[in-house]
Parts: sequence; C-alpha cells; structure tokens
Amino acid sequence: MSGTTTAATALRRRAAGAGANRWVVLVVLCVSLLLVAVDATVLHVAVPAVTEDLRPGAIELLWIVDIYPLVCASLLILFGTLGDRVGRRRILLLGYALFGVASALAALADSGQLLIVARALLGVGGAMIMPATLSILRQVFPDRRERAMAIGIWSAVAAVGAAVGPLLGGFLLEHFWWGSVFLVNIPLMLVSLPVGRLLLPESKGDGRGPWDVVGALMAAGGLFGVVLGVKRLGGGEPVASVFTVLPLVVGAALLVAFVRRQRRRTHPLVDLEMFRRPAFSTSVGCIVLAMLALVGLELIAAQYLQLVLGLSPLETGLRLLPLTFAAMAAGLAGARMLRRFGPRRMVCAGFCLTAFAVVLLTAMGRADNCALMLSGFVLLGFGLETTLFGAYESMLSEAPQEQAGGAAAIGETSYQLGAGIGIALLGSVMNAAYAPGLAGGVPGVPGPASAAAGHSLGEAYEVAAQLGGPAGVALRRAAGDAFVHGLHVTLVVSAGLLLLGAVMALRLPRVMQCEAVAVPAPRDAVESRVSV
Repeated sequence: MSGTTTAATALRRRAAGAGANRWVVLVVLCVSLLLVAVDATVLHVAVPAVTEDLRPGAIELLWIVDIYPLVCASLLILFGTLGDRVGRRRILLLGYALFGVASALAALADSGQLLIVARALLGVGGAMIMPATLSILRQVFPDRRERAMAIGIWSAVAAVGAAVGPLLGGFLLEHFWWGSVFLVNIPLMLVSLPVGRLLLPESKGDGRGPWDVVGALMAAGGLFGVVLGVKRLGGGEPVASVFTVLPLVVGAALLVAFVRRQRRRTHPLVDLEMFRRPAFSTSVGCIVLAMLALVGLELIAAQYLQLVLGLSPLETGLRLLPLTFAAMAAGLAGARMLRRFGPRRMVCAGFCLTAFAVVLLTAMGRADNCALMLSGFVLLGFGLETTLFGAYESMLSEAPQEQAGGAAAIGETSYQLGAGIGIALLGSVMNAAYAPGLAGGVPGVPGPASAAAGHSLGEAYEVAAQLGGPAGVALRRAAGDAFVHGLHVTLVVSAGLLLLGAVMALRLPRVMQCEAVAVPAPRDAVESRVSV
C-alpha cells in the first residue's frame, strides 16, 4: 500500500515537473532571478564611468538609471497574464533571449540614447522573467510544504542578487570598462536558454475567453504613469510640477478604468475576486509596506554611511552586507518557521522585529558605531525577509493555479510600487526634517549659503567646500547634525509604518493550511503511463 502511494506521489510530482526534477527546475529559476536582481543594482556604481564616457545630459542620465525598473514594473501584469494564456515557459524563454540581446546592446552602446533603449529592453526582458519564475514554481511544487521551502530559497537568491550587484559592478569596473557590467549576463543567458527549454515544464491557465489586449495595455500605461510620478517625487521634484502631477493623474485614471473593465468582463485579465480573499489582499499590502520601509531606509543608510561617516562606496556596500546575509538566513529558514508559527504570527513577528531594529538604529549619531549598525542591520534584514517570505508564500498559495502568472505579477508589482513609494515618502520625511536645521541660518555663514545647503547634505558639503575656513567647517558640522536629526525622524516614521504592517498581518491565517493534492489511482497511473 505504501509502495503504491509513493509511486503515485512520484508520478504526480513528475507530471508537475514535466519530467524534470523539481529541485533542478528551482535552480534554473533561481539563476534567472539572480540575473534580474543583479541587473537592477549593478549599474549604480557604473554611473560615474558612464557619465565620463558617453557624456549624457542630466535628463538622459536620469533615464539611463530609472528606465529599467520603470519599464519592468509597468509590464509585469501584461506578461504575467500573457504567460497564463500562451505558456509561462514560453514567455520565460523569450525573456531570456531578449535579456541577452539587450545586455549586448547596452554593453556596446556608444550614446546615452542607445543605452536608454537597451536598458528599456532589459526592463521588458525582466518583466517577462520575474512573474514566470514564481508561476512556474507554483506549478512545479504543488505541495505547500515543499513550495514554502522553494520560495524561501527563491527569496534568498533575490536578496543575494540585490547585494551582489554593486559589489560585482565595482569589481568589473576596476578591471574592465563599464560595458562589462552588462556583458556578464550573456554567457549565463546562453546557458539558461537551452537548459530552460530542456528542463522547465510548460504550463498555462484555463485559457477561457480571449486575452484582453486593451486591458493589458491599460494596466501597463497606468503603472508606468504612477511609477514615473512616484519616482519623480522620490527624486525631489516639486509636488506641484506638471511633470509629476500629470503622470500620476493619468496613471491613476488608467488603473481605475482597468479595474472597472476587469469587473465587467466575463473572462477578466486579472481575477479581482482574489482581492476579496483576506489572505491575498493582506499579503499584497504587507509586501508594499515591507518594501516601503526597506528601500527608503537603505537609501538613507547609504547616504549616512558615505556622507556622515565618510566611508567609500565599497566600504558602504560591505557595511550593508550583514543585512543581506541575515535576509538569506531568514529565507532559508522561512519554510520551517512558517510550518511552526503559521503566516499570521510569522509576518506579524517579522514586522515587529524590523520595527525594533529601526528604533535601535536611532542611536546612530555622528560617530561610527560599528557594533550598533551590525546588530541593527542583522535584525533589520532577518525581520524584513521573514515578513516578505510569509507574505509572498501566502499570496501565491491563495491564488488559483490557473491564475498563478497574474498573481505573481501582482506580487512583483506591489514590490516595485512599495520600493518607489518608500523612496518618495521617506525621502520627503527626511528632507522635511533636515531642511529646518539650516533654514534658521548658521553662525558665520551667509544666508544664501545656508539656504542652498538646506536642499541636501551633498549640496551642503559642496557649499562648505566653496566657503572654506571656519565658515565652511561650521556649515559642514551643522549640515551633518541636521542630517542625523532627519535620519532619526525618518526611522521613527518607518517604525510606525512597520507596526501598522504588524496590525495588518493579523488578518492572515493563523496556521499554514496545506491543501490536499489529488493523487491518481493506480489504474489511472498505469493508463496515463501507457498513453504517454
């Protein structure tokens, strides 16, 4: 009897994996994710070299950096739902090919405009790859316990990719030219494409009704406008600027129209009924809040480490590595924690631990306290990854398998929106707390110089260098004190948002409910084997 059950279970798993070992499939998917995650951050350290070589204007440079995440976030729903229709493996393999071609184009770009086009194509490839990896993972691991372990490994790889990007970029720039940060993608894609074609299983949704092309374009246009407006706010652009307000308004209008269109359609592009499930909608909200805190804090922490403590970019990256290692540990231990504590307690505890770490970091001042930062960053990384793991796993398990691509796209979109909103919101809080420290003037410093220094700490240091002498020293000290005060205020606001996430997480299920997976009877198993 046990032998029959074991054979039937093996048959089910083999059918889910289309003949491939599911753990080998996970390795292929994680390599895909690693490339996309690395490419999102690898260019940051190469910006000075790109500027020196291509001489782009200020607007061109901004688009070179921002076009990749902007395009990627805008197209996630489009390609996630398209994969449900035409095949998730097919979309993933096309994403591999496009990512490789775009990487070569970016590496060989001889102008800012061509690099922008190449980065946009990389964003399209990333949007094809990201939701496909999660939706295929949803199919290959029908057992929730194993799927939780797979998602933990998947999320740990994402954390590694985000941290490795700047370090890999710095290493390549020391030995090669800036285009090498893109060329590194090509050999990996040349391997991933045939391996993925051979090993990855094909899967689709139920295929009922035509694919809503108009709805997909409305979602893409709406997300593009909203993300663009949020990024401009995060970049310090005036709130009342027409180039900020117009994208936000048009984007929001398109998204509202998209939602209304989906509600009217018999076969919607995205099943909005998923949001009626408390576990799904709560998980999406938790992802947004967690990313809102993480990205804003990382940005401000990097400025603190470099401008206040005077660390180099490489030293800054090394100081932030404990956060990444802690996130990896949380991802790898996530499946066991989820089984023991359940989604509600796990996500809630993750938020609370992160809030505690944020409050702990308010003890940072003008002096370098390595032990304090190490403790804070370790707790911060472990808590946030615990939160993200529990939220992603609950969201993906709550979605029907035929809607896996759309659900994965919603999760990735909420991730990107949370990151953009975090930069805009916490950056605004930081500026609002920093500027008053210099608005009243600094003794011995001319009023116009103090006003200019109130824009940012980097600008304050530039003004101080131009002044020189005692006035420059006084301005530099006052600006540093104002920045540390703003950092403390921002950390307190972040802690409040994280505690709000902990309250929200109380709507998640108390226990990890493992759905029963249909196992074919012995006769069915024999018949299916004969038919094959």
